[in-house]
Amino acid sequence: MDIEQRQTEIIDHFVKQAEVMEAASLSALVLEATSHPSLFAFSEILSSPNVHKLEGTRYSSSRDLLRLFAYGTWNDYRSNAGCLPALLPDQVRKLKQLTVLTLAETNKVLPYDQLMQEIDVSNVRELEDFLINECMYVGIVRGKLDQLRRCFEVQFAAGRDLRPGQLNNMIQTLANWVCTSDNLLQTIQEKIKWADAMSEAYKKHRKEIEDRAEDVKKSLKKLTRPTWTHEGMKRCTLKLEG
Repeated sequence: MDIEQRQTEIIDHFVKQAEVMEAASLSALVLEATSHPSLFAFSEILSSPNVHKLEGTRYSSSRDLLRLFAYGTWNDYRSNAGCLPALLPDQVRKLKQLTVLTLAETNKVLPYDQLMQEIDVSNVRELEDFLINECMYVGIVRGKLDQLRRCFEVQFAAGRDLRPGQLNNMIQTLANWVCTSDNLLQTIQEKIKWADAMSEAYKKHRKEIEDRAEDVKKSLKKLTRPTWTHEGMKRCTLKLEG
């Protein structure tokens, strides 16, 4: 089962549970969801009507925590730790995994120094172990560890939840891509037409040269063929008889 299908099943499970739960139970559900080893998308749970009702209650920090896991990073948590519940080890690991995904969304080469700072690890060995065991082995990213250049080359990264406002930016980016692709296609088509025209012109020119060469050959044959007059033939006959 691929990671997308597995994600969908887990999300559906938590969304259905959220639909029938009250505040205290929802707080426990958020803890379970954000600790789940195979769940990396949370916006659908966050958009549940019952989760919205946590806003302004003594359980509102659970909704804030769920929002953090949907859109935030480890540094976001450290900056707002005083307003959020303390994280369990599984949640810490999950948030650091999500941080790697966030970086991989916009960068295909991630320097080790940047990664160590973003996920708060102290040395390269610890970083590489995390990338291998907690990211690549899990299947959320694929890539190459380049120890010589001290970087991680991203080949694939699972997508995170779209942040508020990010959808419009993505639509604009896709629209720009479509426009660029259309312009490129038009340019390619023009180049093909030009190449076809040049090919036809070349064929026509070659045919003209071949025709002219054939005419020259015919002219040369006429010039080198002996022409016998009546007097010449008579002299030749007399000479042979004599």
